[in-house]
This record gives sequence, C-alpha cells and structure tokens, in this order.
Amino acid sequence: MFSRKSLTFVSKRLAIGVVGLVAALAPTVAYAEEVEYLTQANGNILWTLVAAILVMFMQAGFACVEAGFTRAKSAGNIMMKNFLDFSVGSICFFLFGFAIMFGLDAGGLFGTSGYALGGVAEGDLSWTYTFWFFQSVFAATAATIVSGGMAERTKFSSYILVSIVVTGLIYPISGHWAWGSLWLGDDGAGWLEALGFCDFAGSSVVHSVGGWVALAGAMVLGPRIGKYSEDGKAKAIPGHNIPLAALGVFILWFGWFGFNPGSTTTADGTIGFIAMNTSLSACGGVLGAMVIAWFRYGKPDISMTLNGALAGLVGITAGCATVSPSSSIIISLIAGMLVVLAIEFIDKVLKIDDPVGASSVHGVCGAWGTIACGLFNMDGGLFFGGGFTQLGVQLIGVGVFFAWAFGAGFILMASIKAIFGLRVSKEEELKGLDIAEHGSESYNGFQLFSNE
Repeated sequence: MFSRKSLTFVSKRLAIGVVGLVAALAPTVAYAEEVEYLTQANGNILWTLVAAILVMFMQAGFACVEAGFTRAKSAGNIMMKNFLDFSVGSICFFLFGFAIMFGLDAGGLFGTSGYALGGVAEGDLSWTYTFWFFQSVFAATAATIVSGGMAERTKFSSYILVSIVVTGLIYPISGHWAWGSLWLGDDGAGWLEALGFCDFAGSSVVHSVGGWVALAGAMVLGPRIGKYSEDGKAKAIPGHNIPLAALGVFILWFGWFGFNPGSTTTADGTIGFIAMNTSLSACGGVLGAMVIAWFRYGKPDISMTLNGALAGLVGITAGCATVSPSSSIIISLIAGMLVVLAIEFIDKVLKIDDPVGASSVHGVCGAWGTIACGLFNMDGGLFFGGGFTQLGVQLIGVGVFFAWAFGAGFILMASIKAIFGLRVSKEEELKGLDIAEHGSESYNGFQLFSNE
C-alpha cells in the first residue's frame, strides 16, 4: 500500500505535469483560436463582397426593366440614368453619404462627419472598405428606383442633381435612423432603432425611400404627353420591349440573393434561410399578381406579373431574416395582389403617371413589407403572440419614411423645377429623349418613331 506521503508526492507531480501540459498546449490553443477568427473574418469579407457584387448587378436589372417598360425613343436615356445613378451615387456616398449614415450619432438624426470612410479603423482596413462597398450599392439602388418613375420626360442635366441629393442626403439621413448602429454600434444608433424598428434588408430604408421620391418626382413633372385624355381617362402607353423587361426582372431576382442574404454581412448558416424566404417570396409575388390581373382583366397580364415578382421581393426584404418560410409566402402573395391595385389607383385615381410602377412596387410594397414584420415576425409579431408593440413601431416607421422621403423629394423636385427646369420641352418629349438629350437613337435603322 502507498503511504500518505507517497500519495502526496505523486499528486504533486501529477499537478506539475498537468500544468506543464497546459502550458505546452496554450500556444496551440491560442493559434487555433486565431486561425478560427481569421477564417471567419475573411469569410465575412468574401461573402459580403460577393453579395455586394450581386447587388451591383441589379443596376443592369433596373436598366432593363425600365427600358423595356417605356418607349423605344427614350431607351438610351433610361440606360444613361442608371449609369449615372451608380457612378454619381457611389462617389457622393464615398465623400459624405457614408459618414451621414454611419458616423457618430447626433441626437438620433444623422451621423457626424467625424467618422467618414476609414476614420473608424486603424491598420487593416479591408473590412471598412468592404462594408462601404456593400452599403454604396444599396444607396445606388435607392436612387435608380427614382429614374423609372420619372422616365421619358425628365431633363438629364436636372436629373444629375436628383441623383446627387438622393444618394448623398435623403437616403443616408433616413438610413441612419434605422441602420446607424450597423457600423459603430450604440455610438451610431438612430432613433428608430431605439424604438425597436425592424427592417433587416431595406423594404423601407432602401425601397420605400426610392419609391416615395419617385412618386414626388412624377407628381411635380406631370404626366407624359398623351397619357390622359381630355376627360381625364388614363390611356395605356405600352412598353416597347417586354422580353427585355422580363430579363431585367430575372436579373433583379438573381441580385436579390445578394441584397437580402448579404445583409447579414456574416458568412454563417442564416444566409440559406434568408435565401429560401427570398426565393419563395418572388414566386408568391408572381402568383399573387398574375391571379388578380387575370381576374380583373380576363387575361394574365405580363407586365403586372413581372411587377408582381418585384413586389414579392420588396415585400420580404424587411422580414427576410425574421419571418418563417410559410409567412414569407403569405406576405408575398399579398404584395403581388397589392401592387396591381396600387398601380391602378396611382394611375387612374390619383392620375400620377409612373411609367414603370416604381412608386407602387417599391413605395407601397416596401411599406407593406415593413408592416408585415409587425404581424409575422416569429419573435414579437402580432400573429405569433407578440402583441401590438412591434406592429406599432413598424407603423411609425412606415409613416416616418413616407413623410421624409416624399416630403424631401417633393421639395427637391419643386426646387429644381423652379430654378433649372425639370422637364424637357414638348418637342423634345415627342422626338424622344435619346435624340433630344443625347443626340443618338437606341435602335438606329430599326425603329420608326411616332409622336403618339
């Protein structure tokens, strides 16, 4: 048998051995943790960059949709505006938009310029630049929505000012209210965030802002020549290339898998769940719009069905990470039906000429998607036992974004109209903006232009 002394000796030696083993393994554990951290960090950068590139490609989708839904004589002008939105928007967002949206909070209203791009990090700025790029393509998206609602009669030179103000001021200020904490945490949080406002990927922050500014622009501009008869009845002005518009919708659908899942800015398991909700919602939007158009017009209208896909995508953007797949189908079916009714109401009742339905798709369905979070969120939604708290916050957010974007947009458009002029002349509109504004035709030698 062992004596107590010998047992004590053995236990001490074992303790020393364990300590030595832990000491020997400590560098290995630390190294493994560092490798894991770097792998995750680089994975986040890669995923966010890929997602941003997908969202950037959505510019091509918007260009095709808007050109296809409008007349051939202004197709090139639409393309120019989409190029302008991304180019001007990116530079404005680099110079001051990013700081306004994500800088140090000033009373919950906007970020201060003390934290402009690169000012919040030292050393390796790879994540800083990646995050800026991802956010810049969102800013450009908000601006390019506006171009569709103002299509076929806007002066290109004046539209440059619209693009600058939307990407540099209107979008970043309201974006700070809901997303300011994404960069500096609580130091950058806006006032809507403090209320618990939910908008994961931008049904209101991006889409409603663009849609309401587009509505204001269409109102200030007035309808295209020939859109309304003398007795005020709306007349259809068909788009010149529905296959091009359909291609644009598919491109947007594809790019939305960067828009929604990419908003995690993290390479983790949630991106698959968000992608599923996103895809189901596009499908639901198609079916909702197709069915109600079929019921109302007697035939499944192509253009309404295409807008239904976009309506479903816009509608799920706010809740793509917080609602269930079955809820996403319900949300998108309603969005698809809603967009048809909204297009008719704006066109025939309000008599506002929105050539591509931008205010209906992005403004109205963006508002619906934001409200839907208060109803369908798995944690806090009214239909999931959460009461009316979340719904109340969502309604406040929808009202605030409408008041801000439409109000600021209306002031912007009215000011440009009074100072520089916003609309081309009657002769230029009849001739087509491709020739009048840019001196060339989009389909030279293939298209005979009419003045109807």
